[in-house]
Amino acid sequence: MGNIHRGIMAGKLKGPILHGYFRSSCSWRVRIAFALKGIEYDQVPVNLIQDGGQQHTEQFKTLNPMQQVPAVEIDGFTFSQSLAVIQYIDETRPGPRLLPADSKKRAQVRMISDLIASGIQPLQNLHVIQKIGADKVHWAQYFIERGFQALEPILKQTAGKYCVGDEISMADICLVPQVYNAERFKVDVGQYPTIKKINQTLVEIEAFKVSHPSCQPDTPADIHA
Repeated sequence: MGNIHRGIMAGKLKGPILHGYFRSSCSWRVRIAFALKGIEYDQVPVNLIQDGGQQHTEQFKTLNPMQQVPAVEIDGFTFSQSLAVIQYIDETRPGPRLLPADSKKRAQVRMISDLIASGIQPLQNLHVIQKIGADKVHWAQYFIERGFQALEPILKQTAGKYCVGDEISMADICLVPQVYNAERFKVDVGQYPTIKKINQTLVEIEAFKVSHPSCQPDTPADIHA
């Protein structure tokens, strides 16, 4: 793994450390959450492709036995699974709430987040795509479209300006990286007008801009913004 790089927020030498990959949806979710909360952090890039994938090293397996990113060192603990990390920092750090105070809205946020993080994204992550081989694009398109066909009518019921009402939440943090992946795999997001509209609003917000894969410490020079 590479040396520690200063994260998107300049600041203290001690603080959370995000072990992630620039294009990982799950790492991106955590970057967005840190940015929304105004949390200073450092990044340790974990190249998922170089040398067969640095996530498979013995060093990284001590951080996350699942050999996946992200792994986040914070408050003397190491956490994996992006939604767990997001909920932890929401519960322990000041700043805008990432889960609503209202119990019904909070359940809606978790429902949408889980639909994306469990029902769509894992089926087109790097490890799965590598196993699929030559048919990977059609495989990814099928499962993204299947998920979006379910997500679109849900958002029609829950959305205001954002996924659930008019406050940014964990659901929005999950949505933007998933739409980015959909576009990478040439899915026509225009088929899903609610998804498209919310995403267009979110990507103009600074926390989503600075956490984008195009401007991370490990972003390749040829695509770096």
